[in-house]
Formats: sequence, C-alpha cells, structure tokens
Amino acid sequence: MSTWTIHEGDALTILPTLTEPVDAVICDPPYNSGGRTNAERRAQGARDKYVSGDAQHALADFDGDTRDQRGYTYWLGQILAASYTRTRPGGSLLVFTDWAQLPATSDALQAGGYTWRGIIPWRKPISRPLKDGFRRECEYVLWGSRGDPLRHAPTIYLPGWLEGSQPRGKARVHITQKPESIMRQLVQIAPVGGLILDPFTGSGTTGAAALAAGRRFVGIEQAPAYAAAARQRLDERVLPGTP
Repeated sequence: MSTWTIHEGDALTILPTLTEPVDAVICDPPYNSGGRTNAERRAQGARDKYVSGDAQHALADFDGDTRDQRGYTYWLGQILAASYTRTRPGGSLLVFTDWAQLPATSDALQAGGYTWRGIIPWRKPISRPLKDGFRRECEYVLWGSRGDPLRHAPTIYLPGWLEGSQPRGKARVHITQKPESIMRQLVQIAPVGGLILDPFTGSGTTGAAALAAGRRFVGIEQAPAYAAAARQRLDERVLPGTP
C-alpha cells in the first residue's frame, strides 16, 4: 500500500479522479488577499505580497493569487465541494486563511457542504510589525466536518490555538510555507493510518507531517517546481511501521 501520492495539475481537474475516500482535508489555499483595487491585486505577484523586500532567498512564485473576494469565494467553494464528496462521513476539513479572507473562507467552507465547527488561531511569534497599529501576527485555521465529527478511540483533545513561526533559511522552500510543528498537531484530526488530502500541496508540509504521524497522504499541486520539491521531501520520509 502506497503511503503517499502527489498529483501535478489543477485541483478542480484532479479531485474528481480520486477514488479512495479521505479521512481529513487539510489545506492552505492562496489567500488572494492584499491590494485595495483589482488593478493593484493583479499587479502584485505572490512574492510581492508575502516576501519582505530584504528577504535573502529566491523562492519560486506561484499563480492563482489575484482573484477578488467574490471570485475567491466561488473558486474555493468549488474546490471544497469537490473535496467534500471525497471526505468520509465524520471526516474533517482544516483550511488556512488570514483576517481579510476569513469571512469569505467560512462562506466557501459551508458552500462546499461542510458543517463549520470553529476557528483555531495560529500565532506567529516572528511577524511583521504594523506602524501605528496592531501587529498582524495571527492567521487562522477554520474547522469543518462532514456531518458529526469522527469519534476517535481513544478520545483525542486537540489545542484551541497554535503557535509557531514560518521556517527560515534553507528550511524554507515555499513562500507561504507553514511550520511542520503546526501541521503535526493538525493531522491528529485524522485517525492513525487514515488518509489526508491536501489540494494545495505546495512544498509538501502537510504530507511530511502526515507521514511523521503515521497517516497516509494524497496531494495536488499545480506548480511543477513545488510538486517536484514536495515529491523529493516525501521521498525522504517513511511511514512509521512501514518496511
């Protein structure tokens, strides 16, 4: 039995081809945040939004981050609806967002069919200050489920907030890469040996955390450079207990 698979291509095209039901969907879609007008939003690449001017790296850019809020909500709702049909009854959805897109993301979660269960703040100790205002040091994970959440045996109790900064230096291989320590907590929502889906795989952090925690993984990534990086990363991981 394969412990992981990464498909390269568009999530809306690949999701309908998946056949095995998944126990959890954990994803970090492009936030499509920033820019006061459509013109500003279209003019900014992902690097312009998420990478500081003094950053000492040249990580690959990615597409799909220039939608307005209505377009983002409709697009994400379609992807989450396709993910919902592949989620087992009781399975969970965990989707990242920022403060600006939190309302739209909650709309997309519910339009996709999931029952909204709550919000998990993620505090980043290393974050940009905001002149004359409050530091934007939190992003958010929205939790939903297909019907009543799975009853784990033994019962699990997961934290209501998360803390960790993005990887730095050579450990960072994606512009918006999440800390693996955070993802290792989130993958606990799926049972041991269960299958976790990430339709926005990026550099494979969800998959690395899933394998480290004894879960299986299926990912989708449309950027060839990041799909290759994720495959290389997961190739170096072995599911505990697997020969």
